[in-house]
Amino acid sequence: MKEDFLHYLWKYKLYNTSQLKTIEGQNLEVLNVGIVNSDAGPDFFNGKIKIEDTIWAGNIEIHVKSSDWLKHQHQTDKAYDNVILHVVYEDDKPVIDKNGSSVPTLELKNIINTTLLENYTNLLNSKDWIPCGNQIKDVNRFTINSFLDRLAIERLERKSGEILQTLSLNKNDWEETFYQYLFKYFGLNVNAVPFQLVAKNTPLKIIDKHHSIESIEALLYGQAGMLEEDLKDVYHERLKNEYQFLRAKFKLKGIDSGLWKLLRLRPSNFPTIRISQLANLLLKKPRTFSNIIAAKSIKEIQELFKVSASQYWDNHYQFGKVSDIKKQKKIGEATVNNIIINVVVPFIFVYSQHNGIDELKQKAFSYLEILPAEKNTIIKKWKELSVVSTSAMQTQSLLELRNNYCFQKKCLNCSVGNNILRND
Repeated sequence: MKEDFLHYLWKYKLYNTSQLKTIEGQNLEVLNVGIVNSDAGPDFFNGKIKIEDTIWAGNIEIHVKSSDWLKHQHQTDKAYDNVILHVVYEDDKPVIDKNGSSVPTLELKNIINTTLLENYTNLLNSKDWIPCGNQIKDVNRFTINSFLDRLAIERLERKSGEILQTLSLNKNDWEETFYQYLFKYFGLNVNAVPFQLVAKNTPLKIIDKHHSIESIEALLYGQAGMLEEDLKDVYHERLKNEYQFLRAKFKLKGIDSGLWKLLRLRPSNFPTIRISQLANLLLKKPRTFSNIIAAKSIKEIQELFKVSASQYWDNHYQFGKVSDIKKQKKIGEATVNNIIINVVVPFIFVYSQHNGIDELKQKAFSYLEILPAEKNTIIKKWKELSVVSTSAMQTQSLLELRNNYCFQKKCLNCSVGNNILRND
């Protein structure tokens, strides 16, 4: 038994409410369950109950066992002086308040719907990919879609909080903050940290001072620790010489090249290729975020990110190692769309909220609705469960559902979980 489940039962009055009695045998009527308290103190504020003929207003505390009151030392905490009812799954020990009086207690053990408890236990103990893997097919699509609509907003609001924290550290510089997030995303999960370090150690204002691809690449590769070796490679040598000059001029410090990982990466995603693509993007549009805000359509943004790595990388994946295959390393359409989904849209959303521009907020949602569904292992698993996506809006919601609800077994906070719990 989990305390969260008891909170859920109490909040929605999912127990036999007829002829309720306290453990002392007094008649009890719940007039108002109160307001959930997510901070320290009693679990529900401002509840209202009727014991015999007396109406009481105050706080409600919930525990699995009544002895938890003593275990948590509530008897010595003034915050619990105004508790009018102690709701427990099992009453295993009398609870006395500081005045020596018994705290009115309601035991739920024998008044909970057994099917509800069984459904909850099954979800909690499930070993499936998601707790309701065997039941979700029976949940109507309207319930699922309605919850997914809510999750799309929830996901953007959660990302907004992270962006605002970084924005504050950057003294409200939107371009610098966007630049750092763009680098982080280009690193994928494998190299997100070193890419982010390169961006933080190489302020955008320094990049802005340079208008040649060779200078920008020298800065980025040098800061990435990729120009330390002595290679018999003309381009590498030119970048190295340029970086040595720039490092001294701007008092720069690069990162350890040992931070980069290539294992299980496709060659097209090697950090060497990604850095050159970023360099060309910064050369093309150094004030990337301003261009995004000014864009009239998603096509304008897609065009903005259509850049290639420098010519040197047509037949290289690493410095000094010539590839047998010569091919221009363009940023692909799927990658561009993923950048828009994971970086551009959250930034437009938080910028619109920060500045009160509702039109921009609607634009952010419209981009997610226009873009096709993402393709990854999580979305593939949802499809196997007959939950099919038709847009990036839905795939983003499904990622949020899997990672922040299903994976953490927050079925009580999920509309799908609630539907299954209450299904007889």
